[in-house]
Amino acid sequence: MKTVLFCLVLAAPGIAQMGHRDFLSSREIDQIKEAQEPNQRVALYAKFARERVELVKNLLSKDKPGRAGMIHDALDDYSKILDAIDDVTDEALEGHVDMKPGLNEVAKVEREALPVLQKVQQNPPKDAELYSFVLKTAIESTSDSLDAAQGDLGKRAKAVEARQEREKRTVEESMTPTERNAQRAEDLKAAKAEADKENQGKPPTLYRPGEKHQDQQ
Repeated sequence: MKTVLFCLVLAAPGIAQMGHRDFLSSREIDQIKEAQEPNQRVALYAKFARERVELVKNLLSKDKPGRAGMIHDALDDYSKILDAIDDVTDEALEGHVDMKPGLNEVAKVEREALPVLQKVQQNPPKDAELYSFVLKTAIESTSDSLDAAQGDLGKRAKAVEARQEREKRTVEESMTPTERNAQRAEDLKAAKAEADKENQGKPPTLYRPGEKHQDQQ
């Protein structure tokens, strides 16, 4: 799975990088930026994925010059959209967000798309060699993403946490002692800020941590 930078507020996968073609249109990028809730965002991505498959079907129905390049780009965009779905989902699961509603939409689109793509591969048009690789990638990405969307989200969340922990340890191991101490201080600061946020609005109490009112014992 490719890693796509995910940020709910400031960024959206599909924004151009130097030397790379966008896999979303400017209109689609604006919609993704506006979709702040992860389930809404993956549902939007699923919609865009369906549109790419419909585009491929329409292009294949018309034997016209230059269509192979357009089919190639549509399939490539489609695979990158699926990568973005998986990245957004993993990021949300790490934050303990229930992603079942959005993934139901994703699975529906992918179940529709998979046989369409497989049919093209099984009955290749005369220009298929020009997009055979991205077609193969699209089929594999659809199958993997569908399995993930229909799988156990609890296990997936644990797998995401384990991967994040491995990556964190790898980063820490590459740090100098000074850098490692600074990072840990930042982590403690962030944890304290999160705890303070959770405690906001709670009524004040004179009980010490762990103590209970007599009625609660």
